[in-house]
Amino acid sequence: MNPRLAQQQLAVLLAQFPAVVLIGPRQAGKTTLALAEAAGRRDALYLDLELPSAQRQLDDPEAFLLAQRNKLVILDEVQRLPELFAVLRGVIDIRRRAGETAGQFLLLGSASGVLLQQTSESLAGRVAQLELTPFQAREVLPAAAPAADLDPLWVRGGFPLSWLADDDSSSLRWREAFITTYLERDIPTLGPRIPATTLRRLWTMLAHTHGGLLNQSQLAASLAVSGQTVARYIDLLCDLMLVRRLPAWHGNVGKRLVRAPKVFVRDSGIVHALLGLPDLESVLAHPVAGASWEGFVIEQLIAAATRAEASFYRTSHGAEADLVLDFRDGETWVVEIKRASAPTVSKGFHLAAADVGAKRKLVVAPVAESYPMRDGIEVMNPLAAARLASGQ
Repeated sequence: MNPRLAQQQLAVLLAQFPAVVLIGPRQAGKTTLALAEAAGRRDALYLDLELPSAQRQLDDPEAFLLAQRNKLVILDEVQRLPELFAVLRGVIDIRRRAGETAGQFLLLGSASGVLLQQTSESLAGRVAQLELTPFQAREVLPAAAPAADLDPLWVRGGFPLSWLADDDSSSLRWREAFITTYLERDIPTLGPRIPATTLRRLWTMLAHTHGGLLNQSQLAASLAVSGQTVARYIDLLCDLMLVRRLPAWHGNVGKRLVRAPKVFVRDSGIVHALLGLPDLESVLAHPVAGASWEGFVIEQLIAAATRAEASFYRTSHGAEADLVLDFRDGETWVVEIKRASAPTVSKGFHLAAADVGAKRKLVVAPVAESYPMRDGIEVMNPLAAARLASGQ
């Protein structure tokens, strides 16, 4: 997410809610954003709960946190101390009664499932959530950018240090180190005892089958583990916001719907690093290119369409849409994603649009300008589609 936009959104939420949870994968910029917020205040306290010294300050958490009245307390990697959430509820309520209605706590974490479960159970009505994703195209490229300008972001992915590297080789080295650090240091500190070699193999297998239907039994056979174990490993990667399970559309249309989710590695740069693809030429020459582009565009649209529920649509009779966006106002969009500069659509896309009652039909491809096709289909590039989905 663009740092300036993220800081504006964070400031709005802190002015409205006693606590804000800032979630995102490691190295997406959460700590940088939190420290920038702290630097603009006189009343901020930052604690990194990965440090034993910070944890010791919270030996008596209620007493310590109450002593910080009238301060914004920033707790980084808060999922390391899940017992804090019950204490936070009481402290928030005490500070509320003392007149502090907003801006008490900023909670940072890289394990979304733990944080969201704890906050929904302990801090209901007291907390807002903000997800900090790696950079998205609409945040780092001008609105009128040529379609080719998307390629570096697609190849490198959106993690700031990967995107901003001096060259493709440096970017790839950063992503390879990121993967190794996650496997050998970050995941073990979260508790699960998973062999790093096994998890790397699974992550790489997901990159090879990027955008395909989840087949747990096939993955389990390849890894020589049970299907339940594979499900647990994928749950972990999803919780860390490294992998996305895109659910199948679940409406009642009287058709035989595919029910298995699709699985994507969320950052395209990580896909390419897992497959050893250093530059645009090697990505385009690899069989994963089309699926990688599809996943890249899907991430752009989901990040932009914050008011929509995302899924895909497929029936046993060939109706298919790469992405379905069901907006809260009842409007439904269907999206077909193509890498071709002169895209076409199949009969299956028209069937899918009719089945879900789509109000808007988009074909997203690396085209220079948006243009209409027959049957009300709109062709546009990912930048234009993301801005449209965001309501801009």
